[in-house]
This record gives sequence, C-alpha cells and structure tokens, in this order.
Amino acid sequence: MNISLIGYGKMGKEIEQLCIKKGYNIYSIVDPLLNTELEVLKGTDLAIEFTQPTAAFKNVIYCLDHHIPVVCGTTGWHNELDELKNYCLANGGTMFYSSNFSIGVNVFWKVSKYLAALMDQYADYELGIHEIHHNQKKDAPSGTAVTLAQMMISASQRYSTWEKAESFSHSPHLKIPISSERTGIIPGHHTLEYKSAHDRIEFTHEAFSRGGFVAGVVAAAAWVKDKKGYFEMEDLLSE
Repeated sequence: MNISLIGYGKMGKEIEQLCIKKGYNIYSIVDPLLNTELEVLKGTDLAIEFTQPTAAFKNVIYCLDHHIPVVCGTTGWHNELDELKNYCLANGGTMFYSSNFSIGVNVFWKVSKYLAALMDQYADYELGIHEIHHNQKKDAPSGTAVTLAQMMISASQRYSTWEKAESFSHSPHLKIPISSERTGIIPGHHTLEYKSAHDRIEFTHEAFSRGGFVAGVVAAAAWVKDKKGYFEMEDLLSE
C-alpha cells in the first residue's frame, strides 16, 4: 500500500516509522517545512492527515475530490465534521475520522457512556472532566475530552452540552465543564469525576506514549483502504 502523510510533525514521523515497519511505502509527504503541496498526493492509495484545525477541512476535501481515501486525526474543528461527513457520503468518498485512535481510549469512552446513563438517577453527584496534555498541544479542550463529553451527553438526560472551564469544576446538570492543562511532555491524561458531598467516583485514562494512537491510525488505514463511506473507530472495533 502506498501511503501519503499530510502533516509531518511528531505524530506524522511516528506514523511513518510504523508504516515502514509494516512494509507500506511512504508515497509522499505534504508539509510546509518540506515545501510540498497537496498535489503530491495524486496517485497514492491513501492519505493520513494530522495537521492543524485550520487546515484539516481543506486537506480532507482535496482528498475526497481526488478520490483518495483519507484517515484524519486532527482535532479542534468538530463544528465542520458533519459537513465533511455529508460531503464524503454524497460524493462516494472514503473518510475515517477519530479524535483518538487509541484502543484504550475507545474502551474508556464506551464505559464512560454506560456510567453516564447509570449516574443519571443520582442527582447528588455532579460531573466534571479534566484533561492534561503536553505544552505544545494547541487545541483545548482536547478532541478526546470533547468526544468523551458528547458520548456522555448522548446517554444522559441531565446534560445537554459541555462548556470550557478555567479549572477543574463540577456541574449538577445541563453543561459538563471541561478543564484543560498544558504542561511538560504528557501525551494524554483524561479524568471524569462524579462528586457528591459524601464521596467521589473517578475514572481516568492515561497514555504513556503516542504508540497506542499510532498503532490505531495505521490499523485504520489498512482497514478502510478499499471501503467507501464515512467511518470511525467504533466501526473498526465492531468487526
């Protein structure tokens, strides 16, 4: 399989190394520091996109317009995702998106969704989410935290949306507060907490490296290459 990379930062470089290890060919790389444009993607079997929120939409549209299957992991632009999903389906394209490709995180999301439904009946418990990432991560809250909140909202009658909080706080209803911290070289730490006057329930996922994310990305690329449609990690993991 010929794989092209859109974005050649830390994630892009680790994805490149795993692709090579698995015997895939790195066909082309799109990155401003390499003075390469999207045109170098033509002829590739699949593109993997990890860039910036301001660039992701344009990059994915280019792939869809040129019938290039694309795996995208850029976060911070969820308000445009539905438009891209509809565009992909309307034009017979192939797109795989996740705000986090880690198997552990996806299990974390599923359990958290179940917990949200269970805790709905206990109004004394207030919910809060806190996430920590390395100090070079630009979007806050993280895409993983936003997806976590959205999954819990979908399973809850108490919460209808989320909001950005300056510090770790809790809310009894309507809005789930998400607080963010940027420090050191932490690849990802997400905690949800239900707190009452008497006790606390805490559920955490902590990533030790980018390895879990990278493995999920490459697995998604191999899985989606010959498919048509819009897909997420739940589709891959359900097979």
